[in-house]
Amino acid sequence: MSVSVTDQYRRLVSYQGAYDDPEDPQNVQAMQMVLRIEKKDPPERHSLLVAAARAVVLLCLDPRVAAGGEWAAPMDAWCDARIRKIARRARGAQWEAAQGVPGVTATVSGVQARAYVPSRIGDVDKRIAKLQIGGTEVDGPLPGDDAPVDGSAGLLLWVNPGLEMTVGKTAAQVGHASMLGVRLMSETQTADWYAEGCPLDVRLPGPQHWARLVDAAAAGDAVPVQDAGFTEIAPGSMTVIAELARP
Repeated sequence: MSVSVTDQYRRLVSYQGAYDDPEDPQNVQAMQMVLRIEKKDPPERHSLLVAAARAVVLLCLDPRVAAGGEWAAPMDAWCDARIRKIARRARGAQWEAAQGVPGVTATVSGVQARAYVPSRIGDVDKRIAKLQIGGTEVDGPLPGDDAPVDGSAGLLLWVNPGLEMTVGKTAAQVGHASMLGVRLMSETQTADWYAEGCPLDVRLPGPQHWARLVDAAAAGDAVPVQDAGFTEIAPGSMTVIAELARP
């Protein structure tokens, strides 16, 4: 059964964000993300990135972020600022403790990632703030151009093949793409997609396919993510492009 996503949908399709940061770094708004990376049995990269992207959009469409909901105010504050995501890693007891902080966990093929209700950097829960930002590298390929497309996937998130990004950085970028990709759907389609758990896929295109995606984004048929360049890559880099999944 579908739930209303009216407020959540409007917030995402109208998002503009701010161009300037507050003077005090502690006042910067950010969404924390935690990737479960166990030492003895690490996840493979594809499922981890899919879980991260799903966790973000599941949080952004959650009824608790709708007007009057318990998470509405922090979500509004985040969307009124520069959208930032910070990916961290956790395992064992750290991961279990992190489940007690308000957010949404997504599980894909047994692999888990959690997105947290945004907040000021200065207000990040200690259970999250103490988690390591680096060390998120895991192995495994991403599906390419020739992988079959499941129409139930909703969105395909294509990672720029010309950029070198850590798994943590990529997780933040596909998370951004998953929420902005809602712009390609109607409100009814978004509600149905949310009811299904926001299925999506993360892929790596070849250079020619990427060039076509860039053209599609320029024409409004796909949604690009352009990074502010705070970490790892140059400002303005197009990191991920979201498009509707078409079998």
